[in-house]
Amino acid sequence: MLDPLGAPPEWLRTFIEPYALALNSPTLTEHIHEVIGAFLFYQFIHSVVSPWLSPILFPRSYPALNARTKLNWDIHVVSFIQSVLINVMALWIMFVDDERRSMTAGERVFGYTGACGLIQALAVGYFIYDLIVSAQHLSMFGIGMLFHAVSALWVFSLGFRPFVNYYAPVFILYELSSPFLNIHWFLDKVNMTGSRAQWYNGMMLLSVFFCCRLVWGTWQSIVVYKDMWYALQHTWSAASASPLEAPVDINANVFKLRDGAMCVDETCARANAEIARFKDYTSGGVPTWLILTYVVSNLILNFLNYFWFSKMVDTVLKRFRGPPAGAEEKKRAEEKPANIEDLAREVVIEAAAKLVEEEEGVVMRGELPLTAEQISSAIDATLPEELRRRRAELIAKIPLQRS
Repeated sequence: MLDPLGAPPEWLRTFIEPYALALNSPTLTEHIHEVIGAFLFYQFIHSVVSPWLSPILFPRSYPALNARTKLNWDIHVVSFIQSVLINVMALWIMFVDDERRSMTAGERVFGYTGACGLIQALAVGYFIYDLIVSAQHLSMFGIGMLFHAVSALWVFSLGFRPFVNYYAPVFILYELSSPFLNIHWFLDKVNMTGSRAQWYNGMMLLSVFFCCRLVWGTWQSIVVYKDMWYALQHTWSAASASPLEAPVDINANVFKLRDGAMCVDETCARANAEIARFKDYTSGGVPTWLILTYVVSNLILNFLNYFWFSKMVDTVLKRFRGPPAGAEEKKRAEEKPANIEDLAREVVIEAAAKLVEEEEGVVMRGELPLTAEQISSAIDATLPEELRRRRAELIAKIPLQRS
């Protein structure tokens, strides 16, 4: 599938091409306008749209925030818009890009489609914005946020070689949980902690996080490892078979013949030819260091996903473990929710809050995490008046029932 946004202006392509080739990123010349446009778009939302629109939409909450939290709010607005936009585009491309779907194992590593390049460009534009924000406010967000931005920018920039261009929309779907994570954060800041909206959003956050990051992410990681191993074997085989002075060329073993005979229009023919468009730049195969870099980065990300989810599960299990004996047991019994619906709500919201806390981190967002007791107190404080009254009546009857 060709890039839906088209090619950059010729003057921009001519200007950036020497730098792109020097960085061994030839496809960047086709997407530089999208990288720049995405960065400017996200920066505009951060600097203009969010500070202007947020006080209108949330007149009681946004103006009352301190400067530190307002900055965090604006960053979350950008994150929310970016995650929704790029997820919708990634899913659309995965469903409609026939050329991408027809790729072989080798083409999934070395091949290229303009549509996947668009996803990479949008991601790189966002991570450039993220890197600048992290560097500007290093004392607030800490070194961890900066490293995260650098790592993400590095991994997605590799696609401009091109390298695993096919997987750009696949792994950007990790961001499917980000809209719900941002909504959870916003609900806390507009005094809706413990509300039904946060409960329902929390259930969606935990479900989507598990499905897209643990199930989908692990499965696709195994698939990309197999494809990269296939590409690495071809590289090693070609290098051992070539004379010492002859350049390695793996194209014959990677790209299948696509003559466009099955196409009914010029666009289809161009899209088929585009898969091998940059084969001259990938004919030497894939460096071993590049494979190792990608695998290590992917393993770290998957480890963090499992770690964050394990913290969430631990938060849920704490609600169902037996209370300690004696006075502490009585105290915990008196703190139980009024009914099973309230218990389910508190469990989901605590788990979602733990996931937000772990994924963003104290260092990454510059805010202290809430303890389970603080979260529970905040939930109780925001329960509807009628629910608090019924809860008090039920608790008052407990000593009479025991006697």
